[in-house]
Amino acid sequence: MTKVRDKGNRALGRKRPEDSRLRTVVSSTPRHSARATRTAGQSMRSRLLDAASALFKAHGLNGTSITAIAGASDAFPSQITYYFRTKEALFVEAACRDILHIADRAEKAAARVHTPKAYARALTDSVMRADGLALFVEALILTRQRPDLVPEIARTIERLHVEGARAYAREMTRHGWRTHHAPDIAARRFWTIALGIALEGHATGRSTAAMSEAMRQALGELAEAPSAEPAAAPTLHLVAASGRTSKKTT
Repeated sequence: MTKVRDKGNRALGRKRPEDSRLRTVVSSTPRHSARATRTAGQSMRSRLLDAASALFKAHGLNGTSITAIAGASDAFPSQITYYFRTKEALFVEAACRDILHIADRAEKAAARVHTPKAYARALTDSVMRADGLALFVEALILTRQRPDLVPEIARTIERLHVEGARAYAREMTRHGWRTHHAPDIAARRFWTIALGIALEGHATGRSTAAMSEAMRQALGELAEAPSAEPAAAPTLHLVAASGRTSKKTT
């Protein structure tokens, strides 16, 4: 009888008591559980990127294995492929994250100085002496053979330009300096020169000090401080009644 009653209930679409209890249990799952899962995933990604960045800087892309990255981050190799698909994709993302950190540190260093010359020096020294700069240059070269990695690089370069222009405009306004270029042009020019100098310097074994000096020479003056002295009054040329010209300074 029980079996027949159960079949009849299902056929008529009636709810069984245990089905209602099951739905109650499912619906009572904490809503923050999904957020907790995302947080755990973000934490694991961050750990993998930290470990990968250090190993890539020490041993290069070819000298670093997925197993080594997993061991350094207390993870499984399968977690690396789950979050990043390939070692190359992890390399590019680590390099992109590093260059954004480098840019942020350079902006903070430049914000502490008070002259245009010191501003240019602070920016160039901070960027050229960062060990993650070479990693980003290598990532740029890698994407020539890996079109699937281009979007990550493109987004990073655009962010460098946008945030660099914002920081440059802010410092020009704060100090009242006269800029030689529009902020967006200045930012693109800065990073184009920085990456070119880094590529040439690391390829030829130049020191970071030499690369910084080369970049300052290529970059030139970024801005000019306003003169502390008032501008000289213009000389007026007056025509006398006799037709002779006399000079008068106002």
